[in-house]
Amino acid sequence: MLSCDESHLVDGQFDSGRMLALLEDAIEEALRDGFSGLWATGDMTWEFGNEKNFVKLLEYERGLEQLFEKHVSLSGVCQYHTDTLPIGVVEQGLYIHRGVFVSETLSRINPYYLSHETLASRPKGSVSEVRQMVQSLQHSS
Repeated sequence: MLSCDESHLVDGQFDSGRMLALLEDAIEEALRDGFSGLWATGDMTWEFGNEKNFVKLLEYERGLEQLFEKHVSLSGVCQYHTDTLPIGVVEQGLYIHRGVFVSETLSRINPYYLSHETLASRPKGSVSEVRQMVQSLQHSS
């Protein structure tokens, strides 16, 4: 179990490679211990520590998506709090994940998901565009 001890940080800074390796080790440990898989959740605000340097986010999320594809026994949720994260971070989260959980009871295929190639060439959206995307997800049924 990974917890709020911040052992995934290196000198107080987020290290995507270290975090992905810790997750892969946790998957293997869960399977060795007889579990059918691992369910994980990560709060993007917490995961990046006090540094809050979200430049590494896209690299981490791409690696995480590769882990989900490689290990069908891995399930999880990345938490993007729209009230505490920069709007550009929320936008990246919307584009990088195939599914979204809007609330405790509403999940759906993410209509804003983009392939890595498409995402790399897409210009950043405006604050109002990203807020509109989030609102459309919140009001869908």
